[in-house]
Amino acid sequence: MKKTSAVLDANCERRADAIGEAVSRKLLADARQIIDTARANAVRSVDFNRVMMYWNLGRRVFEEEQHGKDRAEYGARIIRGLAERLEPEYGSGFGIRQLEQSRRFYRLYPIAHTLYAQLNWSQYKLLISFVIVELKTGELTHQDLGQLQMYVNYYDRMEKTAEENKTIGILLCRNKNDSLVKMTFPEDNKTILAAEYKLRLPSEEQLLAEVKRAEEEFEAAKDETDARARISGGEK
Repeated sequence: MKKTSAVLDANCERRADAIGEAVSRKLLADARQIIDTARANAVRSVDFNRVMMYWNLGRRVFEEEQHGKDRAEYGARIIRGLAERLEPEYGSGFGIRQLEQSRRFYRLYPIAHTLYAQLNWSQYKLLISFVIVELKTGELTHQDLGQLQMYVNYYDRMEKTAEENKTIGILLCRNKNDSLVKMTFPEDNKTILAAEYKLRLPSEEQLLAEVKRAEEEFEAAKDETDARARISGGEK
């Protein structure tokens, strides 16, 4: 019995050696590349299909509301009625707020191929969030910051859905106290911001510089999102 077992073990080792010789490093590398590429493409495909799903929902809602005399009121009724039927069947991603966002999404990108060239679902998700803006005409106080924090907490806990990002709070004031802001909020705070407003409009050069800065930040965020999607696709 022991002799038979030893023979089987030897045969298994020889077979393993033969398989190892047959699977070259290049073959293994090529196979891995094929799998990784397919997974990355699958992630992008799912992203785009989700984008087009919401885009088409927004298009259909927008087209339907054109039949009403009072389009704003008629559109609100359409969205409310549609959400009441879709949400129980398909889940929270098809509630009133999501359908309203889909309609706005279609209005921003009315041409489908423009949408395909500019945005995927991972990038669009970066834009989905509540934004609360407070304007103060006097000096900034810790009570102002605490009030804005309360508003942000309420929307995060009571209004925000799982698909949406954390609520952003922006406090515009005449004079910003950086030390007060720093000591009021946690060190990792990224959702509540304070900024000074100006009594005069900025120059054309300043506006162009700000637009350029915002574009660069958006491109950097888009590159980071794409990189995460590729990594996520490779890990699956």
